[in-house]
Amino acid sequence: MADNHIVSAFDQELNALKTKILRMGGIAEANVASAIQAIVRRDRALAERTISSDQRIDVFDSEISDLVTRLLALRQPMAVDLRFIVGAMKIATDLERIGDYAKNIAKRSTALGVAVPQQPMHAIPRMGELVLGMIKDVLDALSSEDADKAVAVRDRDPVLDELYNSVFRELLTYMMEDPRTITGCTHLLFIAKNIERIGDHATNMAETIYYIVRGQRMVSERPKADVTAEMSDPGKVA
Repeated sequence: MADNHIVSAFDQELNALKTKILRMGGIAEANVASAIQAIVRRDRALAERTISSDQRIDVFDSEISDLVTRLLALRQPMAVDLRFIVGAMKIATDLERIGDYAKNIAKRSTALGVAVPQQPMHAIPRMGELVLGMIKDVLDALSSEDADKAVAVRDRDPVLDELYNSVFRELLTYMMEDPRTITGCTHLLFIAKNIERIGDHATNMAETIYYIVRGQRMVSERPKADVTAEMSDPGKVA
C-alpha cells in the first residue's frame, strides 16, 4: 500500500512538471506572437506588455529547476522517467531563451525608423508565422509524447533558415543602395535573426522530446540552411 502511494505521488509530481513546462511554453509562444505584432503595428503598449511578461517565464524556469532538483534527489528516477526529468530542464532552458528573444524583438518595435523597406518588413510576419507553428507543434509533441511530430518540427527548420537568408541578403542590398535605410534595416536584421534563433530553440526542444520518447537521439544530422551562421550573430541575446 505504501509503495502504491509512493508511485502515485511520483506520477503526480511528473504530471505537475509537464504541466509547468506546457504553461511556460504557452507564455513563450504568446510572447513571440505579441512581439511580432508589436513590430508590425509599431505598438509600444503591446511591446511593453510583452517585455513585462518575460518575468513570468523566468518564474516558471526557476520553479521547474527546483522541481527537477527535488525529483532527482528524492525519487532516483530511471529509464523514461529519468529522461523526462532531465529533458524537462533542457526544454525549460530553451523556452527561457525563446522568451529572451521575444523580449528583444519587442524592444525594437519602437526603434524602427521611417526609412524601412516594406518588402523585407513583410517577411517578418511570414517568419513569425512559421516559427510560431514550430513552437505550437513542439509543445503538442511534448503533451502527446509524439516523437514523429517532433521530427516534423525539426525538419521544418531549414525552411525558416532559407527565409532568413533571403531577408538577410535583401536587407544588405537595401543598405548598400540607400544609406538612409541603414538604421531601420539593421533593426530588421536583428529581429529576423532573433526569429531564426527561436526556430533553433524549437528544434532543440524537438530533439529532446524525441530522446525522451524513443530513448535515442535522432539519427540524421540536423538539417541547416542558415548561410550566415559563420558570421557574427546580430541577434544574440545580451
